[in-house]
Amino acid sequence: MDGVDVVALVLAFGVVLLISVSLSGVAARTVLSTALLFLLAGALIGDGVFGFVTVAPSDSLVVTLADIVLFTDGQRANVPALREGWRLSGRALGLAMPLTMALIAVPAHWLVGLDWPTAFLVGAILSPTDPVFAAAIVGRQDVPLRLRRLLNVESGLNDGLALPFVLIFLATAQHKDSGLADIAVELVLGLVLGIVLPAAVALAWRWSKILTIEPRLQALGPLAIAVTLYGACHLTHANPYLAAFAAGSTLATLDRVASEHYEPFGELLSETTKFAALLVFGALITPERIGHLGVGAWVIAIVAIVLVRPAAMLVSLIRTPLSRGERAAAAWFGPKGFASVVYGLLALQSGITDSEMVFDLVAVTIALSIVLHSSTDVPVARMLRVEPPDNLPTGKHAPVHPEATAQ
Repeated sequence: MDGVDVVALVLAFGVVLLISVSLSGVAARTVLSTALLFLLAGALIGDGVFGFVTVAPSDSLVVTLADIVLFTDGQRANVPALREGWRLSGRALGLAMPLTMALIAVPAHWLVGLDWPTAFLVGAILSPTDPVFAAAIVGRQDVPLRLRRLLNVESGLNDGLALPFVLIFLATAQHKDSGLADIAVELVLGLVLGIVLPAAVALAWRWSKILTIEPRLQALGPLAIAVTLYGACHLTHANPYLAAFAAGSTLATLDRVASEHYEPFGELLSETTKFAALLVFGALITPERIGHLGVGAWVIAIVAIVLVRPAAMLVSLIRTPLSRGERAAAAWFGPKGFASVVYGLLALQSGITDSEMVFDLVAVTIALSIVLHSSTDVPVARMLRVEPPDNLPTGKHAPVHPEATAQ
């Protein structure tokens, strides 16, 4: 991207962010989705419609945005939370995720004609989830804790767990050595960095009499760890996704004070980066890119969202304490998020024979997922008897009671 494109993208992001924030109260009570607004805005400003900005698949902006998001997600999954919710999350990660890969690969092979390694590559790319499009579910304290924890831990861990499969199937599709040893080193190094760096800092803050943080700067401590970790991962070729989640979880476990101060700031930062990534991703989706897709590709996208994820999750949750409504919500909310965006771009840049088809299929599925999941979180929340807020503040000054002025 050149300087003009960057400025145009920043301007578009600011305008859409202002509109989305102004309409967020309406979105919290209806099927209107702020995520969908950013996706549509990106599609409009990209080369497919108005051509205000040109975003190339080789641009690393989306990849860079993903790391901050995972660090914040990891803060919700400290060790006690993982221990308490592991039985449910373990089922989702150990059974539902492999089933999802396989059940997407089969139609990708037979309906589109991809060879088996490339078909399984599509399944691996689309297996991670991201509950940001289910904000009415995971962002509400009155939603059952076990359901929120299940969706958060699943989405936080499956990004890193999917990466080895993506790399293996990508190397196989390229007819190269899969490099299992290199992949293992990358994952282990990411995990080590994600644990050791925040642990060392947290212990230094706890025991040192010199390293004390002013209260108003408490939120910047975890941010500094995240930025440092980002640079360290890219210099050492460690897995940044696993490292980011592990770091967030480690810090939340060892330093609850820093984690609690960072949480409101981190949530806003995470939302902002996700919206920015959606805008960039939307600019990549052009009519030319998706216009050539046949019926089989669209069937795969629909099946992956409507049938595969629900079926795989329901099977994994058999004989669990979740209620019928909670199981249905967990099964439905498997939105395809930012890890799938990043892995799809990785496949596009790989130069494999069907790289364009893989990315286009992934892009259509992600876009359809955003539309469906971000517009159904409020209805599903109502199904769980969680009513959206109806007492949101406006820009008007609250009326002052006469008795208050008399005092």
